[in-house]
Amino acid sequence: MTNGDGRAQRRILGLLFLGVLMGALDIAIIGPALPALREAFGIDERAAAWTLTVFVLFNLIGTPIMAKLSDARGRRSVYALAVSIFAAGSLIVALSRTFPMLIAGRVVQGLGAGGIFPVATAVIGDVFPVEKRGRALGLIGAVFGLAFLLGPIVGGVLLIFGWPFLFLINLPVAAVVIAGALRLLPATASGAGRSVDVPGMILLSALLFALAFGLNRIDADGAAAGLAAPDVWPFLLAAAVLAPVFWLHESRAPDPLMRPGLFRSRQVAIASALAVGSGLGEASVAFVPALLVAAFGVTTSQASFMLVPIVIAMAIGAPVSGRLIDRIGSRAVVVAGTASIGAGMLVVAHARPALGVYYVAGTMIGLGLASLAGSALRYVILNEAPAEERGATQGILTLFTSTGRLVGAALVGALVASRAGGVDGFAHAFRVIGIVMLALAALSLGLKPRREELATAALHEAGAAVPSGGDAGAAGASGDGPRAHEEVEVG
Repeated sequence: MTNGDGRAQRRILGLLFLGVLMGALDIAIIGPALPALREAFGIDERAAAWTLTVFVLFNLIGTPIMAKLSDARGRRSVYALAVSIFAAGSLIVALSRTFPMLIAGRVVQGLGAGGIFPVATAVIGDVFPVEKRGRALGLIGAVFGLAFLLGPIVGGVLLIFGWPFLFLINLPVAAVVIAGALRLLPATASGAGRSVDVPGMILLSALLFALAFGLNRIDADGAAAGLAAPDVWPFLLAAAVLAPVFWLHESRAPDPLMRPGLFRSRQVAIASALAVGSGLGEASVAFVPALLVAAFGVTTSQASFMLVPIVIAMAIGAPVSGRLIDRIGSRAVVVAGTASIGAGMLVVAHARPALGVYYVAGTMIGLGLASLAGSALRYVILNEAPAEERGATQGILTLFTSTGRLVGAALVGALVASRAGGVDGFAHAFRVIGIVMLALAALSLGLKPRREELATAALHEAGAAVPSGGDAGAAGASGDGPRAHEEVEVG
């Protein structure tokens, strides 16, 4: 459908936008819902936090599985399945009369939501030609900034009618998305009918659960000592043991969940590292309100509102960066975005005397995150991946971003605690993150320039292998068998 007419492309993009917005709003809405949930189920704050924790955990697990299934079974059916699972979870939550039932509903929601964004991104690769992918990805990326702007407002309105309506609202939206998906999305992917790596799914699920649970249980006020906690180190150890087992299995599986050969591509390796950095930056932003409270003496509520410049910059920057990608290529946008995050973090670390300086720095961070999380890295991976692996590679990118968020939360907590908290502790943490992001900006200079990435995308569209170690622009079709994509370009 790459050469489909513009009207069909716009309808598909609108459908994908609605589905991703539904999933993103569910994360943004849970904040206003927590007080009502504590009251309804008689739970404390720590228990209430599990409503978000289990969603994130199973979203992480569901992402690579749903993404790979979309390669093997087709985008249309798997996207509809992911939205259906999310809707079923929403209904379970809304009908919950006990806290365990509520948690079960959030688990189901997380699994379904894990497939919505990466499959939507893979569909863009299937439907939009390379010269239009940037702006399409940018619009989808803008959803997250928009969701965090609308989430508290929508949540406040729906709470008037009762907390179940925060989740019941998903049902009519999901019905529209499912009906549209069955009517508009491509029926099959190029890899439809392939086998499904069930052992790989089980191993990866166990690995991700152990890693996410262990990192999530680290005490942010004393992260270094928290590693020795009995509900932390066994899970991190399990993740360390499972990682090489999973990798060995994938290297031998006939149709692996995550093909190790993909990482021989310099583009994929750099994009994966940058995805971890993007998650690290997103996790750091969550600590900005605590810095503002310590530095400016504002209330927690006021500090949350002071994040608005970052969120607005993300919402505006995502579509703008997408259009820039179509004009000048992904490398320039990635370098500028990563450097903007790094510079903004360093300014935030020294912004105590002037509130206006903080707002400028926050805008820099938001614009940088918009370019990375919104479209640029996904554009890089879409161009690099053959059609039959677009879903899996988008799932990998989301996986690395989520891992960066988990590691970032633990790292920032440890850095703050290392300076006994307070303004100095937060300044130290943001200084370190800023330096890391500037290092990643230097790394991103290794991405392909515009001419080369267009040539690589053209080869994949033509069904040819991208040669290893050669000039993609002069390669031509160097393979057309069933394993034509096994050799991915290095450098």
